[in-house]
Amino acid sequence: MTRFADMIEGYRRFRNGGWAEQRERWELLAEGQSPKVMVIACSDSRAEPSQIFDTSPGEIFVVRNVAALVPPFETTPGRHGVSAALEFAVQFLKVEEIVVMGHGLCGGCHAALHKSMEGAEPGHGGFIADWIAMLDDASAKVRAAHDDIDNREAGRAMEMAAVRVSIANLRSFPCIQEKERRGTLTLRGAFFAISDGALHVMDDATGDFAPA
Repeated sequence: MTRFADMIEGYRRFRNGGWAEQRERWELLAEGQSPKVMVIACSDSRAEPSQIFDTSPGEIFVVRNVAALVPPFETTPGRHGVSAALEFAVQFLKVEEIVVMGHGLCGGCHAALHKSMEGAEPGHGGFIADWIAMLDDASAKVRAAHDDIDNREAGRAMEMAAVRVSIANLRSFPCIQEKERRGTLTLRGAFFAISDGALHVMDDATGDFAPA
């Protein structure tokens, strides 16, 4: 298993290899960033957006959290990390596309489907429970549609449903509504299947996913 010491060795390889080879790019990035795409992805170590999309530094603005979730727009007091990143990407970086990328075998979606964190105390699963509670309605529908929620079919249905929830929540933000209406921002849903490495893209009209 990789430890921090191994990561330092990796950094040295990067510094002497990739960084040196792309010195001109890094000099430009030192002056600022102008990505056109924001990716909202899961924190899962198996679903790294820059690797999956084969992008270079400076090309995508990435936010990662449990289950790649976007909370609905709200102005209540709190530390709105995803909303702050979204605001920065949309209003200041002026990204033109936002991609919500879910993935297979997602632990957050599994917990939402099985309600395994329900009632847990903060520090012992409670923070996770509060976060994935925004999937309650979607998970209820998946449970109602599947007699066996332990199979992969139900799991994948939950994972794809979570992408749809985040897309819907994105559209609750006034700045996104305005930019979509003007045609300067496009929302996209995607799903990466860890088991076979296939990327699926969501049809915005139907909510269905198909291989890219």
